[in-house]
Amino acid sequence: MNRALSIRSNNRSSGGGSSTNFSSHHHGSRRGFSLSSLRGTIQPELSKKLYRLIKSENNLISAHETAAKERLSIAQQLSEWGEQTSDEGISDISDKVGVILSELGEQEDNYAHALDESRGTLKTIRNTEKSVQPSRDGKNKIADEIAKLKSKEPESTRLVVLEQELVRAEAENLVAEAQLTNITRQKLKEAYSAEFLATIERAEKQIILARHGLRLLNLLDDTPIVPGDSQIPYTQGHQARQILNNAEDDLRDWRPTTTAAALDEDAKYVTSNSPTSPTTVQQHAQQPQPSQPRNAASVTDQQLNEKEVDGASLTGTETNTTGNESAVGANQEVQTTAV
Repeated sequence: MNRALSIRSNNRSSGGGSSTNFSSHHHGSRRGFSLSSLRGTIQPELSKKLYRLIKSENNLISAHETAAKERLSIAQQLSEWGEQTSDEGISDISDKVGVILSELGEQEDNYAHALDESRGTLKTIRNTEKSVQPSRDGKNKIADEIAKLKSKEPESTRLVVLEQELVRAEAENLVAEAQLTNITRQKLKEAYSAEFLATIERAEKQIILARHGLRLLNLLDDTPIVPGDSQIPYTQGHQARQILNNAEDDLRDWRPTTTAAALDEDAKYVTSNSPTSPTTVQQHAQQPQPSQPRNAASVTDQQLNEKEVDGASLTGTETNTTGNESAVGANQEVQTTAV
């Protein structure tokens, strides 16, 4: 989607307007429903839960697409309302705020497409689960037949054949289960890494746009006027155009700052600062306990110092006296305990 500095120019040509456009990455429209998407009411037991999750993801994507369309609609309505107010300042600022809002809607639409790609990655796991289900069922079926035959005809010659089939089925299932484990781990990380990175991109770009939106609003003079005074003249049109140019440049220059290495560092930081981590427990164990009598004087001095920092009216003489009295009291307590 390409927008000029005024979203009104989408409907009619405007003389003297700048041709600067916001840069945005255009995505193709999502694929509509097909016979394959309408299928799936009957799923193997192994893939039922993931199938329902993927369907829920589709609802989430639709919600973000709807939010993007509503943003664009609201931006257009805001611009049209500002134009009919006959206030030059409101007209210009509302139009340019509409540009910011429409770009926010575009970011929401891009995020929806990123979620759709993540959802497609989850489908790989679901399809693998569906392919593993027959192997698992075949192995269990042969095992059940062997159990029944042993209970009815323990001397049957068919037991040997079934046991050989069971060995082959178990070997086949072992390969399928290993493949499922590998694909599940790989695609789960891939799907949600893409979703989280898209979330970071959306959030950082929204912050960029919101800050420039606030800059635009600050150009509007809202000083109250008394009845009969003339309208406050608006002279900030050039600055408003420059703010949109800055927003465009910031979006174009945006680069992802979060890498896999940075994520690993964040994870290490969270782990090392967790209350239950070994490092934190060891540090806590090494801290002196204030309940020990031999540290009573130092604890009292520390508390007095904290009171002095907080602005308590304690003189140096009073601090020393109190500290000495506390120390004497602590020594008496130690002697009493020893007796």
